[in-house]
Amino acid sequence: MKIRPGARHYVLSLCGCMVILSTVVAWTQSNPAERTFPQSKAAIEKALKAMQANMAGRLPALEGFAKPGEHPLDRYQRGYYQATAEVVPNPSGGSLVRIKTKVTAWYSDPSSSRSGYQLLTSNGRLESDLLDQLSEQLATSASEKTVASSTAVKASPEASKDAQPSAPEPVRKFPEANNTISSSVKEWAASASAPDKSTEPSAKPDSSLQAEANNLEEILKNTAHPKNLVAVKKSGTPVVPTPSLTAKPQFLASLHDEFELLDFNADWVHVRISGLSRGWIWRNSVEMPEGIADNAPSSGALNTAADLFHVVREETAPFPGDWEPLRGKSVKIISVQKIDEAERKTGTKERWEYAKFLLEKSYSEIAEKKSGLAGVVVIFDSADGGMIAATTPALQQWRAGTLTDSALWHKCFFDPPETFDSSGSSGSW
Repeated sequence: MKIRPGARHYVLSLCGCMVILSTVVAWTQSNPAERTFPQSKAAIEKALKAMQANMAGRLPALEGFAKPGEHPLDRYQRGYYQATAEVVPNPSGGSLVRIKTKVTAWYSDPSSSRSGYQLLTSNGRLESDLLDQLSEQLATSASEKTVASSTAVKASPEASKDAQPSAPEPVRKFPEANNTISSSVKEWAASASAPDKSTEPSAKPDSSLQAEANNLEEILKNTAHPKNLVAVKKSGTPVVPTPSLTAKPQFLASLHDEFELLDFNADWVHVRISGLSRGWIWRNSVEMPEGIADNAPSSGALNTAADLFHVVREETAPFPGDWEPLRGKSVKIISVQKIDEAERKTGTKERWEYAKFLLEKSYSEIAEKKSGLAGVVVIFDSADGGMIAATTPALQQWRAGTLTDSALWHKCFFDPPETFDSSGSSGSW
């Protein structure tokens, strides 16, 4: 059968549209920014409204959130994201939620005329985190609704017998968990257990009501004050992806930021950032939950280090390296050796504790004499040694308490870096 030229063109166009449509459908089905929930569209939109503050904001870094594009990610700064949610009811029940995110950042080009804000492609982490937060929000809302409904049913078993159909007893709604929840529950219990004016004067309050209210108060008190949170002690505390002092920070936490505690050891705390995102924080940089010390029991690391090392030479000279903050500047150089080279191999912990002792002592001398030295360098002169350098301003912030040990570590220079790497368990130090 012959096909006329016009009909042939129509058939080819139709085939092309079907290919494009099938591609779009396949992409949609595999899109990681979509998730199906059993709740109704109205319930999901209410939960999304409660999450509105998390739908946009600045990014601590682009790495881990955006895909590298035409330019390297380190050429961008001031990253920002804005997410939108689309809720589509499913014919079979539940709803499909689709999260779309725009990531923008300032591109800095050697030629200023080419600099400007550019749109980057999200790698899916933001969308996944928001969907995880939505799931948690929906679960929390369902739990609160169940508790409120159960309490309303149990609160008035006797009153329901005498209630008139035209004037049903109102269901009391509990406020959201906060610092005033205990007083609110007590007021509710007092009013609910008081005799109803419409009843006979001889009516007595149900004793089980007070017990139920007391039990609920204890539950809500525990909900309002979780016992598995750690709080950051100082602004600018690094949160890193691995338990290593040489790891690049994911972002800097602020004072009083709280994170869920997942695990900890003598030196590191493993926390949940949001959704499936995890991170590590130096243990003495956070306030641990009640019953757990902020710092691990002292192992006498400094005393051990003092028995292993001794200073063999101190001098003032130009910085012996190519680190930009100290390049060509005068610094105090301290050379350290093992007391007994054959005794045993020293670890990172001993070197770091002894270096901290020398950095603190040297900064005090620099500040007292106002020598104007740009920094301090500690050189461990041994086969497994290395060099650590810190600028005077960083040491000043550290001694003033605005920098934690971990934050100071990230501002130091190490040569070679792996000499002071503390990744892995603290037992390997």
